[in-house]
Amino acid sequence: MNLDELQEAESYRDRISNVDDRGKRKWVFASKIKGSFYKLRNIVSYLYLAIFFILPTIRVNDMPWIMFNFPKSTFILFGKVFWPQDFFVFAVIMIAGIIFVALFTVIYGRLFCGWACPQTVFMEFFFRRIEWWIEGSPAEQRKLRDMPWSSTKIRKKLLKHSIYLIFSLAVSHTFLAYIFGLKELGQMISAGPKEHSGLIFGLIIFTLLFYAVFAYVRDLVCTVVCPYGRLQGVLFDKDTMQIAYDYNRGEERARINKKEATRTAGNCIDCYRCVQVCPTGIDIRDGLQMECVGCTACIDACDEVMEKVGFEKGLIRYASENEISGNRKFTFNNRMKGYTALLFGILVFIAFLIATRKPVDVMVSRVKGQLFQKVEGDSLSNLFSAKVFNKTKYSQKFNLKLTGINGRIKFVSPNKLQIPEQKMEEVLFFVIIADKDIKERNTVLQLEVFDNDGYVQTVESTFLGPFK
Repeated sequence: MNLDELQEAESYRDRISNVDDRGKRKWVFASKIKGSFYKLRNIVSYLYLAIFFILPTIRVNDMPWIMFNFPKSTFILFGKVFWPQDFFVFAVIMIAGIIFVALFTVIYGRLFCGWACPQTVFMEFFFRRIEWWIEGSPAEQRKLRDMPWSSTKIRKKLLKHSIYLIFSLAVSHTFLAYIFGLKELGQMISAGPKEHSGLIFGLIIFTLLFYAVFAYVRDLVCTVVCPYGRLQGVLFDKDTMQIAYDYNRGEERARINKKEATRTAGNCIDCYRCVQVCPTGIDIRDGLQMECVGCTACIDACDEVMEKVGFEKGLIRYASENEISGNRKFTFNNRMKGYTALLFGILVFIAFLIATRKPVDVMVSRVKGQLFQKVEGDSLSNLFSAKVFNKTKYSQKFNLKLTGINGRIKFVSPNKLQIPEQKMEEVLFFVIIADKDIKERNTVLQLEVFDNDGYVQTVESTFLGPFK
């Protein structure tokens, strides 16, 4: 192969698959597929969509089972309420998620993109199916696009985009139910736009955004917007399982020649079926590409063709580069083991944080700008503030006990010691200690916290006394 031929063969790397050499977008009309992987993806997608729409309807103790109320900084996971003070738990979960994605990418490539990414699930198992149902095959879709506007074209376009908008509205309501809770969302919507104009405006904007993504942006999300495709180049190695074309079996490509007694070319019959079904419009035979989302459509398409022509399946399959080249089979290398061990350790730590999470959290600090005061003749007092977070679904009786030093606690407002459910209250109190028991300028205090069920935790603060 001379230099010009080599440059032509590698020209696909000069631009993404859905943009032509002039920088103009190429609309992808993916064909229908069938096969074993597609059946499995069907099951996964139906389960995925069922979970997505059902989860907001589940309530435990009259609370959403899962809720992410960002405006109020209140989060509920599996019936447990989390406040901003618990944000470190979410930070650890996010770190675990990053490692999980890295681990999966190192081992299985973009398996998440093809099987579990919301963009792929919604696009391939709802929006594209609606398009096939209304507008027909890719050839019919192209014909409809290029034809002048007529009653038939208007009817089909109007029907398709109306269904798109209705589904986008349903998804928008579901997302808001994850934020506010389904019951609470219903109450807010029924109250009308005057009281919740921001909610209605956000609902409209999100619906239009979601609609625009799947009606127009589509595959550009995977090839241009999402950074994950670019990250894979850093995470992949020659042992990574990926959608791969077996070039040793496939080359040289040639059409079926019935006059040949024995086929001299490779198994690839150059039918372009793998390209026709690809949702991002790539040719998997060119090798690993950023645009590949690992959806397995090309595997099912190629296996169907191989079966028809009597060749062995698996010309396109899940395989590592080392396996395709014949160097060695897939091995669980040290990097994969390291990611796995780290991920497992973080998951154990997350489980520990959630299991040991306290129902009542208290932050105690001495009130700034206040010095000690002499009281009752020979005693000193400091004014303290306790911010009490009741994370439970019921009211809690709050109390404090001073330990490790002789003294007592006097609350400024004893009536505020009953903390309402899921509320934060600030409680002011004096710590009174005899002057003779103060040995230094700053004395460390230990305060035991109690709720309805008894002891919760011990917090520390500093008692300010005179110079000695």
